[in-house]
Amino acid sequence: MKNIVSRAHGVAANSLRRWNAQSVDFRWFILALCVATVGGAMVDPAFNNYLRDTFHLAADKRGQLELPRELPGFLVTVTSGLLFFLPEVRTAAVATAATAVGIGGLAWAGANYGIMIGFMVLWSTGLHLMMPMRSSITLAFAKEGRQATLLGTTGSITTVAAILGSAIGWWIFGTLGTNPRTYNTIFILGASLTGLSALILLKMRVPATAQDQPRPKLVVKRRFVVYYLMSMINGARKQVFITFAPWVLITVFHRGPSTFAALAITSALLGIVVQPTLGGLIDRLGERRILMMEGFFLFFVCLGYGFAHRISTGGTVILIVYACFVLDNLLFSVGMARVTYVNKLAEKAEDVTATLSLGVTLDHVISMSIPILGGATWVVWGFEYVFAGAAGLAVLSVFVASFVRVPRVRLRTPIVVTEEEGPGTCRTEEIGRTSA
Repeated sequence: MKNIVSRAHGVAANSLRRWNAQSVDFRWFILALCVATVGGAMVDPAFNNYLRDTFHLAADKRGQLELPRELPGFLVTVTSGLLFFLPEVRTAAVATAATAVGIGGLAWAGANYGIMIGFMVLWSTGLHLMMPMRSSITLAFAKEGRQATLLGTTGSITTVAAILGSAIGWWIFGTLGTNPRTYNTIFILGASLTGLSALILLKMRVPATAQDQPRPKLVVKRRFVVYYLMSMINGARKQVFITFAPWVLITVFHRGPSTFAALAITSALLGIVVQPTLGGLIDRLGERRILMMEGFFLFFVCLGYGFAHRISTGGTVILIVYACFVLDNLLFSVGMARVTYVNKLAEKAEDVTATLSLGVTLDHVISMSIPILGGATWVVWGFEYVFAGAAGLAVLSVFVASFVRVPRVRLRTPIVVTEEEGPGTCRTEEIGRTSA
């Protein structure tokens, strides 16, 4: 434990030094992410318990609810295209504001299932629109060859915010108990912080070049086929963590919101070390190896979720499931490898966000249907078969990741941005085309 604390302290010190070297606009961006992360970390761990306690959903109904919840992810390319006239930073502000209204609306919805779904969809729309923006804006500040490292460092900083948000949620539920008033308090606080994040994003200065060059609405290229496949597999994989892993803890092991807050804190503490370390490993070892390792670990995580009760007894079972939950959470950080893979393949800088947006859409083509199938499987055959299927997907992800290749010659070269654009940032230009 002392080694973990020492390592975390060292990582935090390095992150602080890098923070001081960044531009003012980057600091505003990180501050906005941190504030929104605090709000999200309060709400996310409580949402599944809120659904169970308020609407008493069974596993199949919980799976069906993911269809409207994930629909905005499927439509993110369309949503982003409708806002193509806005620079990415302004689109991020709009997305964050929509998230805030959606979260706050849950407190007003009460036990009305239809109204809850409406605000949940708005919340989801903002979140999914922000996903590619977050990575793309971060990459705009990265130096050549340090993209994954900056993504990892940014992740470690926001992880501290996640710890704070989870701790606040844990304290609120521990103090007020699990009841409708507590859920409303969580939603209102989370919405307020997310709304503040949107205002902070508006403080970021938009360079003239970003205003003159709007994002393309859609980019579909053969060189991104492997990324498209990985996105679809990830859409199925993430539902294991978002939908069915919490449902195992809630319905099989009868755990409440405080447990999820504690697991989130544990994951975040470890993430302070894991995310920057993983970013450095991606830069050194390459995306293919890291993505294949992700599938390898996910295989055992899925088996742990589904079959821990058969290989162990007593308190050891729940500890195994807790460990799987934490590791599953940490493995989401590997998503930065997919981002840097796209960044290296993109022929034009503006293709990055468009391609990531399409990846989110393909992700949700699968994630809208998998929960329905998984929920039905749970009801008919039992939750073990849900995770057995997920383990099979993990094996498939290893196979697909083995085809990851990046160009030996850079398609784009970094150009140092003038002082007016902000120190520490970079932009790129197309210098030629090579085969992937």
